[in-house]
Amino acid sequence: MEVTCASCNTKLNIPDEKIPKDQIIKISCPKCKNKITLDTRTPSGEKSPHPDVESKPAASTKEKGYGYDDYSGDHTLGFVEEGAKLALIMDSDAAHIEKIKSAVEGLGYKVISSPNARDAAGKLRFQNFDLVILSEGFDGQQLDNSSILNFLNHASISVRRRIFLALLSDQFKTMDNMMAFAKSANAVINKGDIDKLSGILKRALADNEVFYKVFKETLVEVGRT
Repeated sequence: MEVTCASCNTKLNIPDEKIPKDQIIKISCPKCKNKITLDTRTPSGEKSPHPDVESKPAASTKEKGYGYDDYSGDHTLGFVEEGAKLALIMDSDAAHIEKIKSAVEGLGYKVISSPNARDAAGKLRFQNFDLVILSEGFDGQQLDNSSILNFLNHASISVRRRIFLALLSDQFKTMDNMMAFAKSANAVINKGDIDKLSGILKRALADNEVFYKVFKETLVEVGRT
């Protein structure tokens, strides 16, 4: 669905599968932070192919917004402009977060970090992320019992294949493809190599693009992407 912010005229492209049915939800414009209301309800309760969209400057309202429980704070949902590459960082070390953010932004991604697994699950449900970086120990969880990995492993194939997942741990050998396969990830990186992260990710992303090139082209040809 394409939505235009009434305050600054920014056009947003929101994936239809990310919009809850028969709900009122509020999203934040990524530029001016104006609240945009999406009303997907229909009077008869029937499914509507084109939800009503209302965009207006932020103001107090008595309407009940969509409060998805996985969000730890503000229940409004933010969306980025069409064409932007989005990355989600999950790490519990502030110094690591800054280094990861710097490396990822240098590769052209808009970076969003998450304070805990509950919040991250909400963001993953309502945003399309191109790159996801998860560190061992995030929110006190080891990778073997990570709720985030469990969430991603149970995502639909069409959603999961669009995400490049990189795992960070002291136990990994950087770019160990067999370990990445065992962890259902696209790349694994040793935390000791975090200062080299930009180059490692650049190489890993390029390798992944080459690996899936024919597959993606075939999807386009048969109209499945």
